[in-house]
Amino acid sequence: MQGAIGVFDSGYGGLTVLRAITAKLPQYNYIYLGDNSRSPYGNRSFETVYHYTLQCVEWFFAQGCPLVILACNTASAKALRTIQQNDLQRIGPDKRVLGVIRPSTEIVGQFTKSKKVGILATNGTVQSQSYVIEIQKFFPDVEVIQEPCPMWVPLVENNEYESHGADFFIKKHIHQLLKKDPLIDTILLACTHYPLLLKKITEYTPVDIKVLTQGDIVANSLADYLHRHQEINEQIARDGKLAFYTTDSAEDFDSHAAVFYGSPLKSKHVDIG
Repeated sequence: MQGAIGVFDSGYGGLTVLRAITAKLPQYNYIYLGDNSRSPYGNRSFETVYHYTLQCVEWFFAQGCPLVILACNTASAKALRTIQQNDLQRIGPDKRVLGVIRPSTEIVGQFTKSKKVGILATNGTVQSQSYVIEIQKFFPDVEVIQEPCPMWVPLVENNEYESHGADFFIKKHIHQLLKKDPLIDTILLACTHYPLLLKKITEYTPVDIKVLTQGDIVANSLADYLHRHQEINEQIARDGKLAFYTTDSAEDFDSHAAVFYGSPLKSKHVDIG
């Protein structure tokens, strides 16, 4: 019995990752779930994010998904390790759950010459220290400088990402990041909502600084993972089908989601938790 690849986010941001994944690997079936009714996750406690994420992973498994991608930095930071180590054996020993942090941290050090990498992320991701810990594993000589951007996700989700208000908050946090260390030459956007702010981010970032988004990074990493893990690859259906679900209003989800995914889509409401 084959199933779809599950792609999860607390809201809409994971659609930027799904967009990159489907562009690279269009042959597979995918199910997307946005936990919009409980979004955003960024300021919630570790325990709450873990609880919500586990419920959603169990839902994906109930839909027959052999592999789930947490396309959410906060869920990857606060829930992934616990689910992998404590829950998988119980809820799906033959299934896998992956995140977006490891693929990003495995390669980010390749882009910096100054050995100074800036991270722009939600409060939850910054507080978890996940990027600092993981980058240290792969690139011990790279220093990681973080800046939490609590207003960026609300700006995107409320369709204000092209407004003058967005300019104020984007300029503010880039300035604060570079003030912490002016030698930063690489910035990773460690939130899947942030690609929608990319135009303004690059506008306020010095031209000699490389700005990285996660979609293509995660897509390339997934392709490599499936090549190396044929036991998972063989469990995935290949009809090129897409299904979208939200824990909030489907109509509301559809009106916002097209901006992230790049084309119109139709979702269904689902109750979780």
